[in-house]
Amino acid sequence: MRIFEPHIHMFSRVTDDYERMALAGVRAVLEPAFWLGQNRTNVGSFVDYFDTLIGWERFRAQQFGIHHFCTMALNPREANDDRVNQAVIEALPRYLEKDGVLGVGEIGLDDQTKKEEHYFLAQLALAKKHDLPVLVHTPHRDKKKGFQRCIDLVRDAAFPLQRVLLDHGNEETIKITRELGCVSGFSIYPFTKMDTNRMVAIVKEYGVERMIINSAADWGVSDPLMVPKTMVKLEQAGLRPALIEQLVWGNPVAFFSQGGRLDVARLEHPANIDRRQTFEGNSVLRGQDPDA
Repeated sequence: MRIFEPHIHMFSRVTDDYERMALAGVRAVLEPAFWLGQNRTNVGSFVDYFDTLIGWERFRAQQFGIHHFCTMALNPREANDDRVNQAVIEALPRYLEKDGVLGVGEIGLDDQTKKEEHYFLAQLALAKKHDLPVLVHTPHRDKKKGFQRCIDLVRDAAFPLQRVLLDHGNEETIKITRELGCVSGFSIYPFTKMDTNRMVAIVKEYGVERMIINSAADWGVSDPLMVPKTMVKLEQAGLRPALIEQLVWGNPVAFFSQGGRLDVARLEHPANIDRRQTFEGNSVLRGQDPDA
């Protein structure tokens, strides 16, 4: 069964992760722009990072048969940093026109400050202008309040809810989002956020309509195989294969197709692997024989 992993930070992962993901059925990944663990001090750091997402990282994924896409944004945490916030907003439009950029994200709230709200609204406006859906990061602290505030801001901006993915949800937030018309996202972690058993319980109660699951794997303790591991749990719980496929493939593909840039026909086959190719003279093989 094919998997579209709709939220994973491969910039932070190693080639072994790509290889294991491909073996587990991951056909495509969506990498949202995010916080790198410490704040950047100038807009040039963001520009280099954005260039990596649409350049080297896409090439690296392809060498393991995985189609790589991304979303671009000023993340909520660094929206509070006046050294970079406005300059990143000014740099974003040229990246939001790139073919492999399927949306605006991660945007949203973290500490739930007025500056975060200001740049959230600014990026909703950019998403409207570039006809793209948005991936919304919701706070890890005081989550219910943060979810509701994100929803209020989306409504204030008159942004269409069907183009909103409210991510990092849980048992409490699904009660808020279920009838809104947005997509509810759940990040499955080894020890925090959601786990596989809790996710199974949510699916059994609410079904899979307008719902996606992801690993959100990054530089912290996380697991890029949490989507296939959750699939096994769902199968063991008796969920029909067609519904599992909708959850891990149909729903994320449908959501990120809304900007008109996702060629679904290309996803029918793995990305082309040709390890004789290089990207700006560099290869994932680091000098090894491509035929070995």
